[in-house]
Formats: sequence, structure tokens, C-alpha cells
Amino acid sequence: MTTAPALIPELDDIVRRGDPKRRAEAARRLGELFLQGAASFRPDHIDLFDGVLTSLVPHADLAARIDLAERLAPLVNAPRHLVGQLAREDEVAIAGPVLRQSPVIDEKGLVEIANAKGQGHLLAMAERSKLSTALTDVIVRRGDRDVIRCAAGNAGAAFSDASFTTLVRRAGQDGVLTLRIGRRDDLPPVHLKSLLAGSIDVIRRRLQVVAKPERQAEIKLAMNEIEGVVAQVEGRDFAAAQRAILALHRAGELNEAAVAGFAKAFKYEECAAALAAMTGVKIVTLDRLISGDRYDPILIASKTIGFEWPTVRALILMRLGPNRVPSPADIEGARVNFVRLMPSTAQRVVDFWKSR
Repeated sequence: MTTAPALIPELDDIVRRGDPKRRAEAARRLGELFLQGAASFRPDHIDLFDGVLTSLVPHADLAARIDLAERLAPLVNAPRHLVGQLAREDEVAIAGPVLRQSPVIDEKGLVEIANAKGQGHLLAMAERSKLSTALTDVIVRRGDRDVIRCAAGNAGAAFSDASFTTLVRRAGQDGVLTLRIGRRDDLPPVHLKSLLAGSIDVIRRRLQVVAKPERQAEIKLAMNEIEGVVAQVEGRDFAAAQRAILALHRAGELNEAAVAGFAKAFKYEECAAALAAMTGVKIVTLDRLISGDRYDPILIASKTIGFEWPTVRALILMRLGPNRVPSPADIEGARVNFVRLMPSTAQRVVDFWKSR
């Protein structure tokens, strides 16, 4: 390839013996040439640019190097050695763009930089679209509060079990970090439980609000377990039922059909555990309510979840037991009350139950 020497006469002499000013100007012109034609260059062309620019770019001024780093960062065929050189610059304004975005830096290089550089470099890496466990292990070990928060909120980051343990421990003093960890889809249940156990009540409530619906049920189940309600409650042992409900939730099968099935089989513990998980009411509170003389708590809980009347009817019959048959008038009265019950009214009652 003869383009570069033709554009800049005596390029070899500039590279070997040129003064800093001439080298900086050559770096600017060669960099611009590469950026203009990057889409059409063959690998051997890119290698030629790479070899020359790695010698010239260090002589360019700060603004020029920042501009070059920002423009090279998204390119899949950027000169590999040059990008690595820019990524190792002490000035974060230069290193940051390529650390944050460049696809040509391999994992080994990223881990090496993460171990050697400061918090600005770590923060830039924490914003990459994908982070391996090898990289997050270093980030979690060395990162400050802002770095850790950023990594924990990155949906493309993968964490080892050891890193999750460290994140949960640090979240004990950081409500923002708690919320970001708790919203992660890949957070194992054992770490979710530890996270909730170390959080204050206001953070727990906030997490239940901001978490995805599929995560909310798991949070509710974990909270029930943390608060000791897996022990026997007034003669009933809900431990096995809660484990069964948690397994259904993890399989994506905790739904109205599952609850209706439990109700028709007169499985009280499973119904109570499912309703507790789906409403967020403590199981000890819900058990006391639905085992009373009135069926209203079942109507209220079912309305907030969005159950249809056949499921509600099955729950009412389950509450009475297999040996008791309600009168048609009672069932019709329950149906009418359920239809008339406003979801907003039901939710206010459930919120009150949660506060008890």
C-alpha cells in the first residue's frame, strides 16, 4: 500500500527522526485518512496504519488524541494496537471512549487495564455493553461506589458468585446499590435473600415497586422467609408450600391456573403461600384473614391479583373444606360483591394488610 507515503512525503523519516510537531501533524493527517476510508480498507491496510499511528499518535496534542479515540471507539476494524495504546493512556478523556465502547479490545487487555488503572478507567469499562465475570471480578474488587453502582446496573454484565457476595455485602450501606442489584434478573435466590435481609424496610418496599413483575413474586417469597413465616403458623406448616410456590415462580408457572388447581385440590397451604407471594402480604397475616369466618379477604386479594370469578369461587370452596357446601345464595352474594369491588379499593386494603 502506497497511500500513506504518497500523502505524507518522507513519512519514514518523520517516524524515525521527525520532531514532535511534525509527528503530531503526520498523526493528525494519517488518522483522518484512516477514518475516511476505514470501511473499505483490507486487513493489511489496517495493519499498516496501525504500525505507523502507534508511533505517531503519542506526539499529538490532548485534544487530537481525544478526538481520535472517540472516533475510533465504535469501529469494528479499528487498528488494534493503536486502540490498546489509547486505552492505556492515563488521561481518562482519551482512554474512556475506547474502554467504554471499542469491540477490538480483548478480555485479556481489559482485565489487565482494570487491574492497573484508576477509578475513571474502571467506570468507563463498567459501562460496556457486555462484561465478563473475569472483568467484573476485578471491577467489584477495586471499584469505588460509583463504579460498583454502574456495574450492578449494567444488564449486560455477568457476575460470579463471589462477586455477587461482595456486591450484597457492600449494598448493606448503599440503598442505590441495593435497588440496582435487586432488579437484576440473574441474581441467585440465595443472594436476593441476603440482600433483602441486610436492607432497611423502606428500601425493601421500594425494590418491590421498581422490580420487574417476575422478580416481585420472588422478593415477596424471600421476605416471608426472612421474617420467619416459614415456621409453623397456628398449627400450619407453610415451609413446604412456600418452597413449592417458589419453584413454580422460578419456572414461570406461578399463575392463576396454578392457584385454581391448588384450590380445587383443597391445598390450603399452597393457596395461602401463592396468594402471599402474589400480593406481597405476609403469610401469617393472610392466613389469619382467609381462615376467618368471612370470604371477603379472598375477594380482596383476588381482585388485586386480577383473578377471574371461577378461581375466586374455587378459593372460597377451598376455604370451607371438602366437607362443607355453601348455599347457592352465599356463592351468588360473593360473586356480586366480587364484581362490584373496585381494584383500587382492594389495593388500598391490601396495602393496609402489608403494613400490619
